[in-house]
Amino acid sequence: MITIMDTKWTGIAKGVKPDTRRRVVLPKSSVKEDITYHVYINHSGQIILDPQITLPAPEAWVFKDKKVLASIDRGMVESANGQTVDRGSFARHVKDDL
Repeated sequence: MITIMDTKWTGIAKGVKPDTRRRVVLPKSSVKEDITYHVYINHSGQIILDPQITLPAPEAWVFKDKKVLASIDRGMVESANGQTVDRGSFARHVKDDL
């Protein structure tokens, strides 16, 4: 099921008709690069394009581990609220073996 994130709609085109292969062309200004879409339709025939991004497989574990994701979310909230601690530079821990 899709979650509607915003109820403010902006018209981007009018009178658009599908071509002979039933494709609808969207204005370039409304489509970002590297985005794919999940397409949903309701009983009234309204269509929603839900933008998606591809996540590299080695990074997917973060979203599968609820404790890690909750910890990251907590850290983001703390950071946004100015609840950070300056630990100084970590440069001394860097190894340039490359």
